[in-house]
Amino acid sequence: MISFEQFRMQGDAPIYMQIITYVKQGIVARTILDGDELPSRRVLSATLGVNPMTVQKAYKMLEDEGLIQSRAGAKSCVVYTRETLEQIREVLLEEDARGAVQRLKMMGIRKEDAHELIEKYWE
Repeated sequence: MISFEQFRMQGDAPIYMQIITYVKQGIVARTILDGDELPSRRVLSATLGVNPMTVQKAYKMLEDEGLIQSRAGAKSCVVYTRETLEQIREVLLEEDARGAVQRLKMMGIRKEDAHELIEKYWE
């Protein structure tokens, strides 16, 4: 069963999108594996303190993307291939990189200084 103990709501992104991102990040980090079961919609909504329709929307979108399979009366399970994992990784990295670059530009950081910062904190 996938744990949402580490899930923290943050920022302005809608909660259902944060749930989707959490699952995708777990897939990329390999903390969520192919075949892992998701908590029921009711259980997750109670755990996170959100409306069950919020969880339903997240699960539906994950299902539409082909990342989970749901069957009536059965648990929802994560499903993905190696190709899917690589596609998710690429999208998440691009989103994070674009966001970081935008924030650095807004602070007036020059490209050269950004490179130095990355080098400094990489280790």
